[in-house]
This record gives sequence, C-alpha cells and structure tokens, in this order.
Amino acid sequence: MLLEGKVAIVTGAARGIGEAIVMKFAEHGAKVAFSYVSDSSAEKAVAIEQKLNTNGVVVKGYKTNAADFAACEVFVNDVLKEFGKIDTCVNNAGISKDNLLLRMTPEQWDEVMTVNLKSVFNMTKQVIRPMMKAKSGSIINMSSVIGEMGNAGQSSYAASKAGIIGFTKSVAKELGSRNIRSNAIAPGFVETDMTSYLKEGEGAEKYKAGIPLGRFASTEDIANVTLFLASDLSSYITGQTISACGGLNI
Repeated sequence: MLLEGKVAIVTGAARGIGEAIVMKFAEHGAKVAFSYVSDSSAEKAVAIEQKLNTNGVVVKGYKTNAADFAACEVFVNDVLKEFGKIDTCVNNAGISKDNLLLRMTPEQWDEVMTVNLKSVFNMTKQVIRPMMKAKSGSIINMSSVIGEMGNAGQSSYAASKAGIIGFTKSVAKELGSRNIRSNAIAPGFVETDMTSYLKEGEGAEKYKAGIPLGRFASTEDIANVTLFLASDLSSYITGQTISACGGLNI
C-alpha cells in the first residue's frame, strides 16, 4: 500500500495508460480523481468508478478538459473540496496528429501543442498552490521517447513531448525547496488505442526488432513507474525523465 492516505489526480484517464494508473493507485490505497474529456468516455468512467469503489477505495471521474485553463481551475478546486488535499498530479492527457511537416497544417500543430503541452502547464499551475501550502507533492508528466529521439512524421508530437521534459526540469528547480518533486516518464511503444495501428505482423515486428527487450510495453509497465514516482520510494528523485521504453532509446 505505497500510496495509503494520499490523494492523486490523473488526467486523460478513461482508457489506456491513464486508466492503468488509476487502477494501480487505487490498488495501493490512494484516493483518485481522474478526468476525461469526451462524452463517449463517460460510460467507461462510470465503469471504472464502479469497479474500484469497493473496500473503502474512493475513485471519482470528472468530465473536464485539461487543455482549458479555466476548466482546470474548476477541476482542481472541486477535487480539493471533495478530498481535502492533492498529493500527486499525473499529467497524462495527450493526443497525436501525425503528419509530415510538409503536409502539416497550423491547426494540427496548435491542437497537439494545446492538448499535450499547455494542459501540463494548466494543471501544474493549479495544483502547486495546495502542494506549496502542504510543503509536499509529486508532479508526474507523461512525455514520450519520441520527445527524446524525434521521429519522422511526428514533429508536433515530438516537440510537445520534448517541451514537457524542459518544463518538468524547470518546475523541479523552482519547487524543490518546498519539497515538491517534478518528474517525467518517457514511454516507448505501449499497447494502447493510440498504437492500435501497429498490428501484429511485419509492421509490429519491425518496431520490436529495435527494442532490446523485444516487446511493446503494457499499460501496467508504465503505471508501475508512475506508482514509484508518486510514492515515498522516490522521495529524493526530482527533475528526471525515466525512459520506460524497453531500451529503445539506449
């Protein structure tokens, strides 16, 4: 029970990595507030609540947009009213709009930057006040190995995820004296809806051939790293990016 007594926020958590993080945090005793943005995710959010709200576990979903600054303010205030504090914030909301730079539109670029990078600013800006008051907190930002390596056809995604790494390091330097830690996770290829186009076969095998561990990550692999950074096991770790990529970025 590594998170017993702690309260966590996880954005973009109705599926994939975010859902796995919510489940892992609840398993380890945390009270969890998670966000989702689309109406189509509402039914899934209710299912997550019903599955996890047993034996004293408290998990609550909120329909809100992490890319909207005012919405984040309302969200964080609602969580504080409901749970009383915020110990951990996992900025997981993200999208990809892959395209070659020659064909990429300004609108595609802006959408990726807003959802992936501005959302991290929006949420971090809101949670640091209660964390500073408590003189404790862990901020965990979901970057990507693509933000470290770059990738053809993903210039907007790579730029947004690289920006998260720089932001993470700066926040760590600003808030370390208040005992607030800021770290990033850079997953490699993870088996989620976002990577469903990498079907088993020649395409998938080509990517796996470049991964020393020879497989894609499961969402639980990433959730385990997030659990470590949220827990007191990582109390002396800040400003770091953990590449959970199976060795892809060696």
